[in-house]
Amino acid sequence: MVASNRARRVTIGDVAREAGTSVATVSRVLNGVDTVAPALAERVRLAIGGLGYRPSAAAQDLARGRSGTIGVLVPDLANPYFHDVIKSVSLLLRSAGSRVLVMDSDEDADVERELAEDLIRYADGLLLCSPRMPRADLAALVGRGIPMLVTNRDVTGLALNSINVDNFGGIMAVCGHLARLGHRKVVYLEGPENSWAHHERRRALAGAEAFGVEVCSVPCGSTTDEGYEKAPTALQSGATAVIAYNDFVAIGVLARFFELGVKVPQDMSLTGFDEIDMARFSAPALTTVAVPRDRLGKLAGATLGRIMSGEEHIEPEIMPVELRVRSSTGAAS
Repeated sequence: MVASNRARRVTIGDVAREAGTSVATVSRVLNGVDTVAPALAERVRLAIGGLGYRPSAAAQDLARGRSGTIGVLVPDLANPYFHDVIKSVSLLLRSAGSRVLVMDSDEDADVERELAEDLIRYADGLLLCSPRMPRADLAALVGRGIPMLVTNRDVTGLALNSINVDNFGGIMAVCGHLARLGHRKVVYLEGPENSWAHHERRRALAGAEAFGVEVCSVPCGSTTDEGYEKAPTALQSGATAVIAYNDFVAIGVLARFFELGVKVPQDMSLTGFDEIDMARFSAPALTTVAVPRDRLGKLAGATLGRIMSGEEHIEPEIMPVELRVRSSTGAAS
């Protein structure tokens, strides 16, 4: 019979037998409970050291009423914007010893509350990225008492910590840029109706008249397919420039324009929002508003950690954005 080269894992039961006590007593010593007699606690610690016992971090978390997991809910994992934010959040939280559990609502506001409740069952803290759910559902989640943070959603009068992106300022920068190029009528391909970012961008577009720009809006969405589908409608609007809800939509528009023989920017200028990697490598390269997603993710992770540690009176953050002018915008024809 060949002996196994793999050493048997030392268990808490082994420690209890070595120390001549119960598993429950060993568990109390491991978790810092001070009801164990000092001499007995010292015997347990000697047994732990002698046997080389290494307690399971997950088991210790559960014993303390913690899971060691952070829940993250996003509206669309296919969108690189959310992928990049999650990556930064995960790296930061993993370095702090936490695991990340991610769920995707597929842009369905009706299921967000249910998914968030599922995450609460397993998580010590909850990060909601651009939640679409109604205010009442957010209020109910706040009432659950779990440490929670939202990004890209401002809910006035609700005790909810938030980090937002300057959507308003970003669109104002786009309007100013297009006005300087001589554009006097633009078409906005709208984002999801339940998106706070979309409403902030519409609020900015309402002030575009200050630049001498008329804006018409077309219901669209947030995906490449939706941008592709709405490109002909944008052409029929009589506008000389398209402001897409995000870069995903803009890339769909660009593909359809190519098929239709519409030259960008000679026939129609085009802008996006978010600065996903594809924006730089499209042909032509896309003028867009850059959102610092890496910084957003790191700040969200750090802020949620502060909330979980019991810190109060955390000021809301508004992340600055930057207009990146590339070759998809040009002088009005």
